[in-house]
Amino acid sequence: MKAISCVCSGSERSREGLQQVQACCELVSIEEAEALVVLGGDGFLLESIHAHFERRIPFFGMNRGTIGFLMNEFRPDGLVRRVSDARREQIAPLRMTTTDIHGQVREALAFNEVALVRASGQAANVSISVDGKVRMETLIADGIMVATPAGSTAYNLSVNGPVLPLGSNVLAMTPISPFRPRRWHGALLPRLAEIELKNLDAQKRPVGASADGKEVLDIVSVVVRADESLAATVLFDREHSLEERIFREQFTV
Repeated sequence: MKAISCVCSGSERSREGLQQVQACCELVSIEEAEALVVLGGDGFLLESIHAHFERRIPFFGMNRGTIGFLMNEFRPDGLVRRVSDARREQIAPLRMTTTDIHGQVREALAFNEVALVRASGQAANVSISVDGKVRMETLIADGIMVATPAGSTAYNLSVNGPVLPLGSNVLAMTPISPFRPRRWHGALLPRLAEIELKNLDAQKRPVGASADGKEVLDIVSVVVRADESLAATVLFDREHSLEERIFREQFTV
């Protein structure tokens, strides 16, 4: 792999990083690239994947943001070789299909998580169905999310959801500040399950739904299912793979 392109988030650190990469590597346009190097944080990597994953080229992130869980260490020297030798991880997105109070249907993709969150001062009342069967008639909470293994260490982890190994073939369903049932901590669901979340009181208790931060308001229902036809390839240094990071996160106290 010799032809690489590079994009940056626009922050001062990422712009400085782009200058260093340009000084070390001969870059090509995204249209000519065999791989795309992304400079920024996890959020910008997700933005870049959403913008360019249909080109079917792999993404190699280098951290010029804050946490950078999905990013490799920033080292411009030997970058082309690092990209060529990197370990490949396939990350399939979730497809979110929403219906709002006006009957409008929208779709969006999420490589991290789909979240349903209250949009007023009142808690949301939500029913949960899996593969056509109602599993919880009423969840009263600030919201609920469905996370992929790659996204399990993001928003999902911050609300005490489980960390999922990449090869686990499951999704994490995690409540956000549940009020009833108070002790429900969520569920692990088959990767190919079809999940439907219904707002039981859309007029009085409005909710919004988001796919990797892309939000739709005034939701009546959300259907979530994996879309393996659109998997993105993310590259990681072999000594610091995403799978290893997930393992380490589970044993960090």
